Amino acid sequence: MPHSYFDHNATTPLAPEVRETLVACLDQVYGNASSIHQFGQAARKRVEAARRQVAALIHADAAEVVFTSGGTEADNLAVLGAVRGAAGAAKHVVTSAIEHPAVLSACAQLEREGAAVTRVKVGSAGVVNPDDVRAALRPETVLISVMHANNELGTIQPIAEIARIACQAAVRFHVDGVQALGKIRVDVGALGADLYSMSGHKLCAPKGIGALYVRKGTRLAPVLFGGHQERERRPGTENVPGCVAFGAAAELAGRNRAADGERMAALRDRFETAVLGRISGARVNGSRWGRLPNTSNLRIDGVDGEALVIALDLRGFAVSTGAACSSGAIAPSHVLIAIGLGAEGARASLRVSLGRTNTAAEVDALAAALEASVAHLRRVAVHA
Repeated sequence: MPHSYFDHNATTPLAPEVRETLVACLDQVYGNASSIHQFGQAARKRVEAARRQVAALIHADAAEVVFTSGGTEADNLAVLGAVRGAAGAAKHVVTSAIEHPAVLSACAQLEREGAAVTRVKVGSAGVVNPDDVRAALRPETVLISVMHANNELGTIQPIAEIARIACQAAVRFHVDGVQALGKIRVDVGALGADLYSMSGHKLCAPKGIGALYVRKGTRLAPVLFGGHQERERRPGTENVPGCVAFGAAAELAGRNRAADGERMAALRDRFETAVLGRISGARVNGSRWGRLPNTSNLRIDGVDGEALVIALDLRGFAVSTGAACSSGAIAPSHVLIAIGLGAEGARASLRVSLGRTNTAAEVDALAAALEASVAHLRRVAVHA
């Protein structure tokens, strides 16, 4: 049975244009980008061209883009590097309760190293209140880290307002932009971010490549040790094909983002209207406004989310219960708990995330399959 894919926040398929660029690079550009001979310089030229493409998507200078192995490494480099590199013995970090585990786990590591961390709560809308960030600041605060868009709810955070608070307090500001990049407009200068994390595989590029925007003058302590690559901010032989593919994906996203976003938002709304109208006890988690155009997080009373994911998979539709990094975890989603659902409500939720190739026919079929699956699971529960 052919499957329809609705889990693009977990990862995306390679775009045909990106695949073509990647394969050509794998075949033809095999030099080490740090070598001075012609093979190495050919590789270096391609890496720097890709750096310019990624920088253009976020309206930054190419010299401010550091290639990494993905979003998790970018988050770790930003959080650990900024705090460890800050002056002073006492250090404090402000983040939110709905951050990705890559940020929350890095903050937990800093706590083990003696730093203090404040995790700002959010309301039922799933949006950080800038006033709460301001209230959490201390004289020893060295970093604020708040994501641009939540990976489970799709809610967009008030980054520019938080950046102004950070600037007034002379505190570095990191933004996890992994889910936002390519889906909404990103201008790191207008946003006021000092550090901005990115990942290629959320953007129709392959897995294993990401980047961190580092504003000029931002001090980072190294997290990895080795060579002098990436202006001594990230050692290791560059993943030349990955960088080139990421650059191609960034250029593609820059051309298509607005049109793709408008189309996906219409499909998402079409899907939610069908589900809310046809399935009793269904509702949308978090705010329905100010969110990514492709993301829908639904709660359906009386139905286990994981059972629903399996039932839909058997019917030919791939969705998820939330973050792919947490799949298989016994604990309910920390994001859904943070917006006040409770364990039962969190476990009754699923995430649908659309991509550029999804169609209206697929969306309608998913809504019908969801209605049938919910009815079946509710019948089973009654007779259990």
